[in-house]
Amino acid sequence: MNVRRLLAVPLLAGLVTGCGIRATEVPTDFGPAPSRVHCSLVDPEISTQASRGVPAQVFLLCRSSLVAVDRTVRVPEGAADSQRRVLVAQGLLNELESTPSAAELEAGYTTEVRGDLSVTGPRDDDPDDTLRLSTPPEALAPVALSQIVCTFSDSAAAEGDGSVILGGPDGDSLRRYECTDDVRARPGTDEPPSTELTG
Repeated sequence: MNVRRLLAVPLLAGLVTGCGIRATEVPTDFGPAPSRVHCSLVDPEISTQASRGVPAQVFLLCRSSLVAVDRTVRVPEGAADSQRRVLVAQGLLNELESTPSAAELEAGYTTEVRGDLSVTGPRDDDPDDTLRLSTPPEALAPVALSQIVCTFSDSAAAEGDGSVILGGPDGDSLRRYECTDDVRARPGTDEPPSTELTG
């Protein structure tokens, strides 16, 4: 009886293997775990830079939504308020145009702001908090415009009411743009709502 049982063991193993099932198996490795959760930064880099500028935030694109990340903007000591607003705005534009850090790229962050955009302050007949871009806002891609509007409206470049007055170069008309929850959630679909300034 014992001999017959011993002979039956390899036969049974062969049948099981033939069915595509291994008789004995250590649990398999399902591959490496994701290195980083999307849109989540473990160690913000702002801590090492805080002493070199004014803390700020810019809105980058991550998984089709806008997400705020920390930055610093350098502003000379003693700058007048009007000059400071423009310097902050230009610094934020530069950050939006820059390639995200390695950690941000790994987490899924990108930017759609391209080119060498520049910003100037108001013309003589503009409201004091006007910012004029070197490219008319309406000529920018929807996501890029959303990034700029949300970044500016949440910074010292604007009045802090969730909106920002933007215009193009020269005498282009001005519009007040708002950064809403819908814009942050769907920047490629929902453009920043705006109203034209008259008079």
